[in-house]
Amino acid sequence: MSWPDLPADTGFGVDNLPYGVFSTPGTGPRTGVAIGEHVLDLAAATGDDVHATGSLNAFMARGPGAWRALRSGLRSRLTDETHRDDVEPHLLPRDEVTLHLPFEVADYVDFYSSQHHAENLGRMFRPDSAPLTPNWKHLPIGYHGRAGTVQVSGTPVVRPSGQRKAPTDDAPTFGPSQRLDIEAEIGFVVGTPSSLGAPVPLSAFPEHVFGVCVVNDWSARDLQAWEYVPLGPFLGKSFLTSVSPWVVPLAALEAARVTPPARDPQPLPYLDDTGSPWGLDITLEVRLNGELISCPPFGSLYWTAAQQLAHMTVNGASLRTGDLYASGTVSGPHRDQRGSFIELSWGGTEPLELPDGTTRTFLEDGDVVTLTATAPGPDGTRISFGEVTGRIEPTP
Repeated sequence: MSWPDLPADTGFGVDNLPYGVFSTPGTGPRTGVAIGEHVLDLAAATGDDVHATGSLNAFMARGPGAWRALRSGLRSRLTDETHRDDVEPHLLPRDEVTLHLPFEVADYVDFYSSQHHAENLGRMFRPDSAPLTPNWKHLPIGYHGRAGTVQVSGTPVVRPSGQRKAPTDDAPTFGPSQRLDIEAEIGFVVGTPSSLGAPVPLSAFPEHVFGVCVVNDWSARDLQAWEYVPLGPFLGKSFLTSVSPWVVPLAALEAARVTPPARDPQPLPYLDDTGSPWGLDITLEVRLNGELISCPPFGSLYWTAAQQLAHMTVNGASLRTGDLYASGTVSGPHRDQRGSFIELSWGGTEPLELPDGTTRTFLEDGDVVTLTATAPGPDGTRISFGEVTGRIEPTP
């Protein structure tokens, strides 16, 4: 039990304690922890200047020992009534603060690890071939994205322009994307760096990954379709990636660990997680203009975040504090579990019907998309990741 008065259904209890960066009219950006409907000002509550830097990076770089010590101390101070007089003055109403990008993004990698998503796209675009490419079950496929366009929830989504060419067109044209889409994902934030030339093994995953957030990797499908051969996504992805303002500590997700789907064929040794798999039972929810349209299940992902990290570094690539890597679109076996509009509308051929009688194939100007996520915590509690929201704005 905690002494703060928490709503019965809060996802921000003492078993969570996610980190973010906030400001008020009287203070600059600093680190806070969400507890119920409040934010605990860590710089004021702890006296540690690392929490007054306006970014989580300096604290994350201190490593797992510091992460564990602060988490343990916060849990003690929020559950032991004797600390109340010292802590309570530093609790601020969450609806009275401004939330910022919680960490400085060093590098950004996006994966493609949902078998249901990959098979759906394969069936759409390669109907006469096997849904999965020959390499898909041997390694986590990914691409290197643009770190500078990773922004916090609430950042406007300006419809991107670029080249697009329909299969029936003789030549490409230039203009605003007509197939603007979402990708409902979960992201992983690296705290502890690694040395160049030294792969990070599966067992070292919790020593490097600080926490987890919600990601919407906005995608312009028409731009992407024309540009991606032969080198993969570029302008169709790099205009904006949105992340939640709260980073849930990896330590808060121990009760959410599950066994991932069976792998066939058996992964190569550096990807073989038989002894300690890191599947996570996280449920995403996708809302369009306030209406729930999909509930993608993260626990169904074929490749886990630990395997993604091992593969990302197996060639000797180094990690930096603030690296972000995302799961790729999360989709389940059913239509109401698909994590993108290209799947929900089956490439635009099966418009999604909304409760107000309107339909969508892809996003229209003025649409608001909100992603949320929750996971099981200890003793029947729930862990909330907060939300990622974006409003589609017209091309300037």
